[in-house]
Amino acid sequence: MRTTNIVTRKRIALLFLGAIVLLSLLMLRLAWIQFVRGDELSQKAASYRMREVPVEAKRGTIYDRNMNELVTSVSSDSVYAIPSHVENKEETAKHLAQLLNMDEETILNKLKKQSSFEWIKRKMDWDTAQKLKELNLEGIGFAEESRRFYTQEGLASHLLGFTGMDNQGLIGIEKSYDEQLMGIPGQIVVEHDAAGREIPHALHHYIPPEQGNHLVLTIDQTIQYFVERELDKIVADFNPTSAVIIVMDPNTGEILGMGNRPTFDPNNWQDYQSSIWDRNHAIWYNYEPGSTFKIITAAAALEENAVKLDDHFYDPGYIKVADRRIRCHKAGGHGSQSFREVVCNSCNPGFVEVGLNLGVERFYKYITAFGFNQLTGIELPGEAKGILINEKNATNLNIATMSMGQSIAVTPIQLISAVSATINGGNLMRPYIVKEIRDSENKVVKNFKPQEVRQVISEDTSKLLRELLEDVVLNGTGRNAYVEGYPAGGKTGTAQVVGSSGGYVSGKYVSSFAGFAPVDDPQIAVLIMVQEPKGGIYYGSQVAAPVFAPLARDILRYMGIPETRDMERPVRPFETVEKQVETEVPNVVNLPLTEAQRELRAAGLAFQTKGEGQVVYRQTPKAGAVVKSGSTVIIDVNPPEDLPEGKVTMPNLRGSTIKEAGTLLESIGLRMQPTGTGLAVSQSIKAGTQVNKGSTVQVEFKPPGATQQQQEQTQVRP
Repeated sequence: MRTTNIVTRKRIALLFLGAIVLLSLLMLRLAWIQFVRGDELSQKAASYRMREVPVEAKRGTIYDRNMNELVTSVSSDSVYAIPSHVENKEETAKHLAQLLNMDEETILNKLKKQSSFEWIKRKMDWDTAQKLKELNLEGIGFAEESRRFYTQEGLASHLLGFTGMDNQGLIGIEKSYDEQLMGIPGQIVVEHDAAGREIPHALHHYIPPEQGNHLVLTIDQTIQYFVERELDKIVADFNPTSAVIIVMDPNTGEILGMGNRPTFDPNNWQDYQSSIWDRNHAIWYNYEPGSTFKIITAAAALEENAVKLDDHFYDPGYIKVADRRIRCHKAGGHGSQSFREVVCNSCNPGFVEVGLNLGVERFYKYITAFGFNQLTGIELPGEAKGILINEKNATNLNIATMSMGQSIAVTPIQLISAVSATINGGNLMRPYIVKEIRDSENKVVKNFKPQEVRQVISEDTSKLLRELLEDVVLNGTGRNAYVEGYPAGGKTGTAQVVGSSGGYVSGKYVSSFAGFAPVDDPQIAVLIMVQEPKGGIYYGSQVAAPVFAPLARDILRYMGIPETRDMERPVRPFETVEKQVETEVPNVVNLPLTEAQRELRAAGLAFQTKGEGQVVYRQTPKAGAVVKSGSTVIIDVNPPEDLPEGKVTMPNLRGSTIKEAGTLLESIGLRMQPTGTGLAVSQSIKAGTQVNKGSTVQVEFKPPGATQQQQEQTQVRP
């Protein structure tokens, strides 16, 4: 009996001890949960019952220099779903798809996700949002967001840029100043019960968003309107591949207007091909500037005393450099002339001589000082820096062609910045677009001031250049840029388009004009660049210069700059002067297309190509006809319809290199047997002869310089 009691007591003791251990463990576990993991588990519990709805910050407004709204933000409803709250997912998806014009399956997949929050559609129009709210669908909520609104449709679209669905800047100023504009987002925190239902009158915590800063630009809305108007006229008249106009204050570097064609509406940028909006040609497009670059050559030469205004030059119509014969745009040349006349006439041989007098080292010194082959630092994404031959590899021929705007590629913003430096007293200014940053209370946070990069030329040289460039507009190739009531200066340019694989693209040109006004105290500098104008007219004097006159006149009048009546004088339009010069149409039949184009340009004639061949078979007017300078010659490269089957017409190969001749003959089905090296001087089958395809032609080549007729001709039009 006693033994039984002892066993019972032991069992009770063990049970009691086990209870104490278990209770201790429970207390330790409770302490661990309460004190060690309390905060963590509390946050987890809150996360299960709390739902966070994001509240987007309102993006800052963008103003022009006069505080006119260019870009603002407007309220817009976005619809979202809390999948666990949606009971009848199929029916809900059907209703949403019908109203939102979305794919029902896509919406259903979102409603079936194991997530606490899913966007259905962002930034709906007001009518759709109201209809959707009336349905009162369970598990479907709305958040107020803001979407970007560009107040002036298409105005300065490449410069301003646009934003994405999350209000992030994608291109233009919107991208460059994204952090300043976007602000800080907020959120709404809503409490739900264990079943996931929103608890009435429960905790609703609102964290307000902080609005982004505002930008005040240097752009003037009215001047930008003038720019857009002239760009539309260029498109209507010439249907170019692209066109750019930049208006700058040459004294400060402020961009007053910048426009591109083709353009787009940033409110609906998704409706356009990306090739239209993803490149701002004003800062990105690399092109050979042609004769507008002669402003830089003249500035460098005058500053270095490599030339004086009364120095005389003789232009027989060409100048020989190394193995090249560089032609003047005027048939027969300009004869004897002063440097002032060289600039006024845009004489190629004269500028080549000036460039060679400067030499490689001094010329490159000024090319670099004027900011070429460097980024300007303008506050826009995607800027290019141009293309420049390495100074160590530059030859006299490179200097000769660069002096008249070939063998160097620039961007429009580089060129207008450099031209501004030549006429503002010699100071290269950093171009800029943002004038001020203001906070949500419209207080100025940061000011941007004009920034001088360096002084390139002296005030005296700058004054001389202004006088020379005024003479170009009054009496030279820039007559079509004459501004009634205001003394203006400038320079025209025409250059061939460089292909992606090197070499020039046949029949494609860039026409340009760089100008400024008034001459004594320039207030505006303007660059007009037209890429590949159509219609057979492509000279800068005929395409770009006429745009400057109405644009500059309207801007100066708008700026309140008084007209200088005593400067008015009757000026003959450039076309009238050209019509007074008669020229004989050369014979280009049977010539390779590129050679025919050289001949016509050398004769001062325009041309229009019909067909896609490589040999000229017919021309209108015919050879020997006397026409006015600047007239258009139609060159037909389609093989004759009456050409017997299996026959081809033998082209004239004179002046061609071995590679050029071989490529041309191969393209029409003939073989070549070359002898010698250099340029073609004779061929065994006479040009114009009809021969069987597969025939072999013996072609004799001799080194360049053997005869004047063999010289390869290089030309830049004014």
